[in-house]
Amino acid sequence: MQIINLSNDDKNFITQAAHLLVAGFKGFAWPTLEDALEEMTSVLHPTKIVRIAVENGIVLGWVGANNEVYESTAWELHPLVVNPKHQGQGIGRALVADLEIEIKKRGGKTVFLGTDDQDGSTTLANKNLYPNIWEHVARIKNLDKHPYEFYQKQGYVIVGIIPDANGLGKPDIIMAKHIG
Repeated sequence: MQIINLSNDDKNFITQAAHLLVAGFKGFAWPTLEDALEEMTSVLHPTKIVRIAVENGIVLGWVGANNEVYESTAWELHPLVVNPKHQGQGIGRALVADLEIEIKKRGGKTVFLGTDDQDGSTTLANKNLYPNIWEHVARIKNLDKHPYEFYQKQGYVIVGIIPDANGLGKPDIIMAKHIG
């Protein structure tokens, strides 16, 4: 497997990456291939980073980042997706590590991300988190393979949540990591 930049010119890899968005996010964020291709157009911008993990001409996963909010010091990891058939093989870990190197090259100091709970896979979902948000965060449990634990293993910490970000009882878990 090699990790490379995704180019606007490689329509085959772009289409494969779009298919991964639909499959990897179970239709929540990008329910159709058309939606995913529109996202690909958005992320393939010269100021953004898009790295793909490729093996034998097949895109196994990809990761993107942008610094639209905080310019050069803090970058948002968005999105990360690995083909569900290849999850648990270190591809996501390799993509995140590679992305952090690319962000450091551009002067980045912090990487942050939001990892939504739209399907009740943590104890933060399906409840009113107000007014004691941090009590809920302190007691968070993973109920069904939510990715927040994956990110914790990569050194990311929960720095906040946005209750009801994706609808009533569907929070966004905000995580960050200092990279240098």
